[in-house]
Amino acid sequence: MTLWTHYHTPSSLAEAQALLQSYAGRARVIAGGTDLLLDIRHGHLPPPEALIDITKIPEMCSLVQDGDELVIGAGVTHTRIVTDALIAARATCLVESCGVVGGPQVRNVGTLGGNVAHALPAGDGTTSLVALDAWADVIVQGERRWLPIRELFVGPGQSLLDPTSDLLVRFRIPLAQEHEGSAFKRIMRPQGVALPILGCAAWVRLDPSGERYEDIRICIGPVDRVPARAEQVEAAVRGQPIDPATVDAAVAAGRTSLSPRTSKYRATAGYRQEMIDVLLRRVLPLAAERARSGQAVPEGVGME
Repeated sequence: MTLWTHYHTPSSLAEAQALLQSYAGRARVIAGGTDLLLDIRHGHLPPPEALIDITKIPEMCSLVQDGDELVIGAGVTHTRIVTDALIAARATCLVESCGVVGGPQVRNVGTLGGNVAHALPAGDGTTSLVALDAWADVIVQGERRWLPIRELFVGPGQSLLDPTSDLLVRFRIPLAQEHEGSAFKRIMRPQGVALPILGCAAWVRLDPSGERYEDIRICIGPVDRVPARAEQVEAAVRGQPIDPATVDAAVAAGRTSLSPRTSKYRATAGYRQEMIDVLLRRVLPLAAERARSGQAVPEGVGME
């Protein structure tokens, strides 16, 4: 079976846009291809006439610090993120989430942009980007603009971006400042590269005394149809002391506000609800400790 007819490697955004326009919906954007090629091979997508490889476009493959923010090209691989010392120290949950994507071969070619563009509510990198309050630089219908990361998702596997005409260029995330920290944990079946049952990312900022959660963002997935913040859980924690009672309140809020469904590929609703409790009890104290100490060593990265 012929999976495609033409393969292009543009060296600029303008060239990539021109190629997509010339194929008028018959081309697809590709980076690592770890999801796209499987979808085509298994008949989930019709074979495109052309693939437009964005991995030679400098803007889409750069990773640079811009003041107190980090700008990550959509074509940056998971391995590159996992091995970056700045991200490990100041956006730790992103290293932890990218570090459990697939196996080493997948991480070496798979990209953060591909994880987001696939628009699955269980996307590991996506979960951390939501908790980190990331913004995305996109070209939609020929117009380039920055959008909050959550605006890119319209349904399970459904993105705001048309992969035959639009481009996801890069991400911008705030780097952790004093009294801030983040953490990510995932629960999955024991077969190395299986789908996650649940993943949870949290970012916290403590008050100057280091005794209270001044602010917090939590993303748990897959729970909703799209990657979403656990806002009622956040409300139960925000302003509260860093102690077991606050974690108990977060767990109680998760039980009343989050309703994971039964999935034949993951687990039953009841089991996944129990795992939300487990994840919150692991992630919240870890993020708080990192914010309090100013030290962060990513956990579980690259474990097979």
